[in-house]
Amino acid sequence: MAAVYRKIFPAVNAELKFWETRAREIPDEELRRQALASIDSKRFHCLGGAVYALLAGYRWHEAIRFIVAYQTISDYLDNLCDRSTSMDPDDFRLLHEAMADALTEKNPIKHYYALRAEQRDGEYLADLVRTCQKTMRHLDSYHVIHCHLLELEQLYSDLQVHKHVRLEERVPRLVNWYHDHTVDSPLYWYEFSAAAGSTLGIFCLVSYGLGRKMTVGFAETITESYFPFMQGLHILLDYYIDQDEDRREGDLNFCHYYDNQNRMKKRLIYFIRQADSHVQHLPDHTFHEMVHHGLVGLYLGDPKVKSLENGLDITSDLLRVSGYKARFFHWNTKLYHRMTKARA
Repeated sequence: MAAVYRKIFPAVNAELKFWETRAREIPDEELRRQALASIDSKRFHCLGGAVYALLAGYRWHEAIRFIVAYQTISDYLDNLCDRSTSMDPDDFRLLHEAMADALTEKNPIKHYYALRAEQRDGEYLADLVRTCQKTMRHLDSYHVIHCHLLELEQLYSDLQVHKHVRLEERVPRLVNWYHDHTVDSPLYWYEFSAAAGSTLGIFCLVSYGLGRKMTVGFAETITESYFPFMQGLHILLDYYIDQDEDRREGDLNFCHYYDNQNRMKKRLIYFIRQADSHVQHLPDHTFHEMVHHGLVGLYLGDPKVKSLENGLDITSDLLRVSGYKARFFHWNTKLYHRMTKARA
């Protein structure tokens, strides 16, 4: 944690400052507004994801540059789809080709905005993609991990397309997609969808790829350790605290599909335990434990939890199951929010 506060967070903030300056130069007003909003409201995604840079050893700064650029693409495109002037799945698919191209060494830049009204971003998205590609070219183990990177990215992009189409089409598309990808799955369709919506596995693979020699077996172990349970826990917690906001905005929230509060709590506990079990197969397993316990403490420390039905009781049960590390992060998160509120 000392390294995170001393090295990682300042470097993340410097990278975000660079991309914020670039976003302010976007010619199209709507694209500029969404790019700036994504950085302003989702900064914590980059800060959280950047802890994986610790796995990159002395190349930690390269990992941060990739993580911030890739997460910024993700958050920007999510804004363009979520608060979109378009409801066209082909438009969403073309936009998200930027995320696949970013995970290649030299795929040519496409006209990602070709199917929407807004066109001119001053090369903002293209430069984010090029920044990620530079990291890919510097990965000695790129040939080992690239198929796993693209597998996780494809799941992410599929989710973004299906969940942003017209309201009446979303659930049927997601259910069909779930059945196309699973056989005898222990997950419900909405849990599978949640697991697809995280970028943590990609950050883990790239950071390890920068920091050590990768093997085919190791890359497979990372992917299986993170998908579905680690990534699913991440996104389910994110949806859990956003329930009231999403209900007001009419946005899709996977936690709304549980039969009742008790069922949701039991499934969250299941994900916590499964995530804990699966990361034991990884080297540095205490680091990965810290991440998933940190997710529990971080999200449940958000002030929005107080307004949720049975929010405090569910928080207490989840923290008890997750253990003292989660309680540590929970206490720190609540303290941070109090200090931020006091300064405001």
